[in-house]
Amino acid sequence: MQQDAETFLVDRYRRFARDEAPGRSALYAQWAERVAVDPAVTGVIARVTETHRQPPLVFAVMRLLGAPEGEIDAWAAWVVAHADDLVSECDRRSVQTNEPLRCAALLPALSLIDGPIALLEVGASAGLCLFPDRYSYRYRRGGGIVALDPADGPSPVVLDCDLEGAPPLRMPEIVWRAGIDLNPLDAGAAEDRAWLAGLVWPGEEGRRERIVGALDIAASDPPRLVAGDGGAALPALAAEAPRDATLVVTTPGVLAHVPRSGRAAVIAAARRAGRWITLDAPGLHDGWTSAPAVRPDGFALALDGDVLGSADPLGAWVAWHPETGVRAQ
Repeated sequence: MQQDAETFLVDRYRRFARDEAPGRSALYAQWAERVAVDPAVTGVIARVTETHRQPPLVFAVMRLLGAPEGEIDAWAAWVVAHADDLVSECDRRSVQTNEPLRCAALLPALSLIDGPIALLEVGASAGLCLFPDRYSYRYRRGGGIVALDPADGPSPVVLDCDLEGAPPLRMPEIVWRAGIDLNPLDAGAAEDRAWLAGLVWPGEEGRRERIVGALDIAASDPPRLVAGDGGAALPALAAEAPRDATLVVTTPGVLAHVPRSGRAAVIAAARRAGRWITLDAPGLHDGWTSAPAVRPDGFALALDGDVLGSADPLGAWVAWHPETGVRAQ
């Protein structure tokens, strides 16, 4: 049984080194390849709880604990020497990717909803995707730029996004913002800020700067964040939203981290609470009103289950489907 588990782990890290890390992080590609061929390093990672062995999580913990990022043999020796601390820290951590660029994908759907809006996110982490009205947007479309800025002027956080099609784009009027997470993070706490910044892969420095800037915005006006399971905690939190605002529940990329048996409960709770905007892989759940036809490299962007278009999972591009016929309400 242990041998089967280690074989699966080796395959997972070899696939990560071959298919996922190239073009994003040369360092992570090198580390993953070493995990796949070094039994001593493999054995350390095999001690981590199975649900916490994802390469981005394990590697972020290594960097948090001070793993050397130079010579690969020195790194492998460090992993073996710090095995106990590494396993313990991996077991208590989870990937909480809090990418504000996802707001560039959510904005076209938010633009279909009249304000004022009460915004509630499931899987909020530190709440960086609860501030779509505080960021500036630069949509690149056909050689031109569609620019949107907050009402009080350009934001220090600028979200660049490639855009196909012509969705309605306007800054949302958000009057209340709240989120649910199994382990909410505090945008103003040094340890939580370091963890979120450390989840950025080496080589993605522009992304790191964006997240740090968004953390500053969230820390200046902290949203209401509660710890809990999305489906169970959502009704009580939704009841706190102001009655004169339209409640919009967002689940951008979080449902993949919810056990399949629990996804339907989150979707049902979101729909009962108000409008529901999601960004998901097409085959992830059955919450669509029709079969989603999206780009093979993208997720489906949907409002109340109606697919509006395709989007990069982290918001780098949006391909709008104007034939959906969804109207503002």
